[in-house]
Amino acid sequence: MPDLVHVEYAQTGESTAVDPYGMRDMQRRAFAERHNQHLLIKAPPASGKSRALMFLGLDKLVNQGIRKVIVAVPERSIGSSFGSVALSESGFFADWVVEPQNNLCVPGGEKSKVDAFVRFMRGSDQVLICTHATLRFAFDALKPEDFNGTLLGIDEFHHVSADVGNRLGELTRSVMANSNAHIIAMTGSYFRGDTEPVLSPIDEARFAKVTYNYYEQLNGYTYLKSLGIGYHFYQGRYTSAIGEVLDTDLKTIVHIPAVQSAESTKQKHDEVDAILDIVGDYVSQDPETGVLSYRRRSDGRIIRVADLVMDEPRDRDRIVNHLRNMTDPDDIDLIIALGMAKEGFDWPFCEHALTVGYRGSLTEIIQIIGRCTRDSPNKNHAQFTNLIAQPDATDDYVKLSVNNMLKAITASLLMEQVLAPNFKFKARLSETDPDEPGVIRIKGFKEPKTARVAEIIESDLNDLKAVILQDDKMLRAMPGNVDPEVINKVLIPKIIREKYPDLDDDEVDVLRQHVVVDSVIKNGEIKESGDKRFVRMADKFINIDEINIDLIDRVNPFQKAFEVLSKSVTSQVLKVILDIIDSTRLEITEEEAVLLYPKVKSFVEATGAEPDLRSKDPLERRLAETLAFLRKKKRELAHQ
Repeated sequence: MPDLVHVEYAQTGESTAVDPYGMRDMQRRAFAERHNQHLLIKAPPASGKSRALMFLGLDKLVNQGIRKVIVAVPERSIGSSFGSVALSESGFFADWVVEPQNNLCVPGGEKSKVDAFVRFMRGSDQVLICTHATLRFAFDALKPEDFNGTLLGIDEFHHVSADVGNRLGELTRSVMANSNAHIIAMTGSYFRGDTEPVLSPIDEARFAKVTYNYYEQLNGYTYLKSLGIGYHFYQGRYTSAIGEVLDTDLKTIVHIPAVQSAESTKQKHDEVDAILDIVGDYVSQDPETGVLSYRRRSDGRIIRVADLVMDEPRDRDRIVNHLRNMTDPDDIDLIIALGMAKEGFDWPFCEHALTVGYRGSLTEIIQIIGRCTRDSPNKNHAQFTNLIAQPDATDDYVKLSVNNMLKAITASLLMEQVLAPNFKFKARLSETDPDEPGVIRIKGFKEPKTARVAEIIESDLNDLKAVILQDDKMLRAMPGNVDPEVINKVLIPKIIREKYPDLDDDEVDVLRQHVVVDSVIKNGEIKESGDKRFVRMADKFINIDEINIDLIDRVNPFQKAFEVLSKSVTSQVLKVILDIIDSTRLEITEEEAVLLYPKVKSFVEATGAEPDLRSKDPLERRLAETLAFLRKKKRELAHQ
């Protein structure tokens, strides 16, 4: 099927160019904030977060009185990203040095690693690398004040949660409250995929933020020109369909489904064998690296495969070590993984990330996409494909399948928002307002009046969209069975109030306008004709100079992806999807009824009849439900 998202980039080379100190664009931005005690860096995969932490850590050691730097990563394989680097060779004032005994991202038991951690804290060495797990266990053996004078760098910070049961979150809060430690938190995607925030609003407010968005990163590449995000649907077992999307001409990472998921056959090694059978005929296995060689049947070409699904840790470690040291595109053609090769895994040559089954969080999807979006001379296009089970009316899991499909659509929709260029929106006060590059002026638009709302718009708008798109009510409203104004003026404000309970009504309205306007414009299509610009909204091109907030509020900001999907599945599958959505439709609320009543009157005036509950048009059915709701309320009031 065609891509749901396809974005072209300008190949400016800016995001990968280095300055006289060896810093790339994002790293310069982070280094400018080096004097902050608590710093949160939100930047996409391949933007250089690990090197940014080295620059920041060395400055704190040399110039800010910090005595030790601790870097914690979620899994051992990521620790290699923070190994020793001679930064002075590129112009920086010091080198990043990690002594071998202070790299705890090596095989072995946690007890010995905790002992090594404690020795490091009491010794004179300055830099230590460990996993999140080692940090948690070591923290139990120490006191928060033992972290005085240290810099704690936490990679993949979305593993933290404000939930009281999250030990990494408890550790972070305890260090912040009971020591003078500095913290640098880094993440490529700040939304977790569940309802728990990463930090509470109070704790988050203590962090200075550096935000480097995906568009800045990808638009500034030298080689990568475009990124596609698509979905392929299958019936039966995925192993019978994966050959339709697995192209062994492309450097590919395949993530098979988790064993506990509905898509899994529960026999992970059989699934790997089925994929390898599609690749070709077995030739040999390298005894040193563990790399498998298969001969492609079509032309005899040798395809080199890394199997990361194996159970034996020793075998897995040797292949991971080989992958970590690859320098040539021909070293590996295909990687098959289960839980590995997602976060922090660096294979610049990867052209295609193929994942099976819906991933439970947007964070995981974005991390997987990030495996193929690194800039490399061997590619000008990167592709993410999600192979998803197609809903079947006879399947006991049909509701789950529909829900997973809707979540997959919202993920692609969010990625389209994240990957597109940013606009700034301002109120149009008169016809003589000046034109500014990258600025769209809108009549009736509210600009932020408080620093809190301005900061959310500047740094957290995509995170807020992620929360909105994952909300259960929004999933059911997205396909167009709820009036757009209800989505924009009732549902979205409710979600904003839940996420930011400290905002007043006017601040909520400013924020919801920015969410709606940004989403509608980015989902639209902007064209220029002469000296005028037009944006496509709800199948009409509208002069940008004539846009007003009332017009935008009449557009469903999230309908585009569902419309694309509806053209990509059969009518029978689409009916199954719509029937499931209809069976769990949203109850009419008083707010919605008040908003829709004028539209009920307009419908009656235009058609000469009341809206029909049995209509094939979901919006007409919604108007009929509104009328029934209002009549019921009227009867209840009459009997009081």
